[in-house]
Amino acid sequence: MTAENIFIRPLTYSDLPKVMAIERRSFPTSWSLSMFVLELSKPSGVCLAATDGAALVGYLICARYAEAYHLMNVAVEPDRRRQGVARALIDEMLERVDVDASVTLEVRVSNAGAIALYESYGFRGVGTRRRYYADTGEDAIIMWLAIGAPWEAA
Repeated sequence: MTAENIFIRPLTYSDLPKVMAIERRSFPTSWSLSMFVLELSKPSGVCLAATDGAALVGYLICARYAEAYHLMNVAVEPDRRRQGVARALIDEMLERVDVDASVTLEVRVSNAGAIALYESYGFRGVGTRRRYYADTGEDAIIMWLAIGAPWEAA
């Protein structure tokens, strides 16, 4: 499968059983079903599903806050990783957020692949959340992207 075979659409409540299955295989501590339901219920967020035409193979959850969007969760079916699915989801998310928006996220310091992906979009590390991940005590890098404006390092 290549990125050309990926279709992005809004995530729906009926997708949640498959989302939960991917979530459990992707993260040591997974979100609860109620967390996904809460995010889907917010009309200002961007919640996307990636399919291969038949099956859901990935998803993205991005919440809208007063000052910025927060990319909260991106996951791809383990056997579909490194095939452009996450990139297709992020591309679509960036098309849907406000033209002058900022986007923030946290990522595990050990997740070099995700960090490289985010950096390829222009996200920059601006700080660290110490012991952010309760499951391992691992730190998170806080990353920001200012859309429509050149990045200025502080």
